[in-house]
Amino acid sequence: MSNWLLPEHLTDILPAEARRIEELRRTLLDLYRVHGFELVVPPLVEYLDSLMLARDEALRLRTCKLVDQLSGLTMGVRADMTVQVSRIDAHLLNRQGVTRLCYCGPVIHARPSGLLADRELLQIGAEIFGHAGVEADIESMRLAIGSVRHVGIHSPRLDLNHPGVGRALVQADPALAECADTVFDLLSAKDVPGLQALLAEQGAHPDTLAALVVLTTLYGDRAVIGRARAVLPDDPAIRAALDALQRVCAALGEANVAIDLADMGGSYGYHSGVVFSIYAAGWHDALVRGGRYDGIGRKFGRLRPATGFSLDLRKLSRGLPSAQAAPAIWAPCSDDPELAQAVHKLRLAGQVVIQALPGEHQDVDEFRLEQELVRTPSGWVVQESVV
Repeated sequence: MSNWLLPEHLTDILPAEARRIEELRRTLLDLYRVHGFELVVPPLVEYLDSLMLARDEALRLRTCKLVDQLSGLTMGVRADMTVQVSRIDAHLLNRQGVTRLCYCGPVIHARPSGLLADRELLQIGAEIFGHAGVEADIESMRLAIGSVRHVGIHSPRLDLNHPGVGRALVQADPALAECADTVFDLLSAKDVPGLQALLAEQGAHPDTLAALVVLTTLYGDRAVIGRARAVLPDDPAIRAALDALQRVCAALGEANVAIDLADMGGSYGYHSGVVFSIYAAGWHDALVRGGRYDGIGRKFGRLRPATGFSLDLRKLSRGLPSAQAAPAIWAPCSDDPELAQAVHKLRLAGQVVIQALPGEHQDVDEFRLEQELVRTPSGWVVQESVV
């Protein structure tokens, strides 16, 4: 019972699993590096204002608050690193061209996102700043799919949406200006009775209700885009959103793609363009979430187009086959300098060698002690363990 003294939705990670999570971190950061992404490390806590976005209730509720003993100001423990990385791009790096940044670090949620969710995540992600075209979205999605395939997930499913479709429908009706977020929640849940009741209460136009109800039916394969063009209003914003989705689908070729035009949720609400999630067998929820979020940089004085994705390495590790112990070599307790030299050479070669302390027994979780160093007439040699 590793969590007997811990608050709810917080857990310890034991040796073999912890090692596997660290290997995933190294593997993915190396993958992002060869794609040209530079690593940044934001602080775990910042002044609360720097971590918050206007009207972002979900992010506000998930952010733990504390008082800075030096300044007396309120600080927040980050619940998402995307805002921090946007601050670094806009305020510290301040480059003119395209900037690719990657990151990895813990984030803390004041409230879990679901019954099976942890409140501490190890978030890793990659962001592209400075390019407004759909080409950057495509690069981001390809790297996200490549990330899960790189760690052994061979049949991921990419779910696509563009919140611009739903927003265009809602913004066209002034009666919905004060309840747009509630409308988006009902659309995501495909709660048609709730949608009908809310729009009737707000006095929305009948055409708006009809279009939003149709939107809840627009999910499935790539053919959804054509159906949407046929049944939704001929609005420039809707056409632009569907065109972007069409280009993404064409660029991704044979990838397993699904589209749900009513899914307005799944993140913190700051997305402005194509959004996506990646699902895979073994995980009850989305494994990766990402999309375009062009508006965040405005908060830091420099509006920059941006797109990217992130995932939780702890969640990723839990859905993979059980972490296996790594092979190791057992060395006896001895002051023999020849033994010390043999152990040193093995470790330099990357071998795990555990040298016993006086009276120590073999009791480890992360390693399989399949071999041992044994003294022979020709010196210390590695042999199969007899234990």
